[in-house]
Amino acid sequence: MPEHLTSNQAPLGQSAPNPSGGGKKVGVAIVANDRISDWLLPFLESYRATNAATPLYLIPYDDNLTLTRRAADVYGVHLVNEDSRELDAMASRLYPLFPGHRRRLRKFLSLALPLDEVLYLDVDVILFRDMREVFGKLDPGKVDFIMASTSEEYVYNNKRDRYDFLRNARLFNDGFFLTSNSILSLRHFYEVIAEDEEIFHTVRKHGMLFAQPLSNFVTHRRGLKIASLTECVAGASDESFYKAKDVSFGADGGPLDGAGNRIFFAHWAGAVSLPKRRVFDAAWTAYAKQAAARMKM
Repeated sequence: MPEHLTSNQAPLGQSAPNPSGGGKKVGVAIVANDRISDWLLPFLESYRATNAATPLYLIPYDDNLTLTRRAADVYGVHLVNEDSRELDAMASRLYPLFPGHRRRLRKFLSLALPLDEVLYLDVDVILFRDMREVFGKLDPGKVDFIMASTSEEYVYNNKRDRYDFLRNARLFNDGFFLTSNSILSLRHFYEVIAEDEEIFHTVRKHGMLFAQPLSNFVTHRRGLKIASLTECVAGASDESFYKAKDVSFGADGGPLDGAGNRIFFAHWAGAVSLPKRRVFDAAWTAYAKQAAARMKM
């Protein structure tokens, strides 16, 4: 397991400069509430261990935030208060039958943060390495949007081939993405849906999928250049799935894939229970225990 960094987290309300140069403000964003505290707390502990030098922004999923607010205070997380009304209204229009799930679109409030570059992460994740390596890799028109893994089955249905801009589009899991609001903004989401909502409903995959088809659709409709983590960061693996095989651990304690590339994080995407016996589960369990102890201090 990674040792705790000695770097200090940026003060609340401020953003860290990008260490790759240029003085850009960067940060990481998550969405959470008390209902998913079993995932949130291990994530925060892993963040403290590996990424304390980069500000973390927590977007409320809803008002169920008693434990979440305390965790934000304990870990020095910026609790986001950006106005979500316009985004929530769009979510309500797109998914009128699912009021309890359409708040998943609140992850896109990450694009409204006062940052030059933002990395969004789902909280059913633990981090193994410093994500500062990922910042500074955007190159407008060449690298507009960085994803970690593809998602061929959970974005569109087979009607996508009717549309040229979707036919060969690169599909991604939006539990990890890095971009800039100068490239992709909330306003772009509103404009694309205002123009092409009918197409979106025609091609989107159904089955309790909400944010992911939308993030893909808007990105593809705008013709953004999508690159993978492994294409942008030397020696980075494109592996992050919690069921990963052929994982080993290097001299620094960080996980490596079968080719010896560095795994940056583990994602329990689609998991129906908390981690127990798989390759990354011991690290998750250790972080969960550390977080529980820290919350009692």
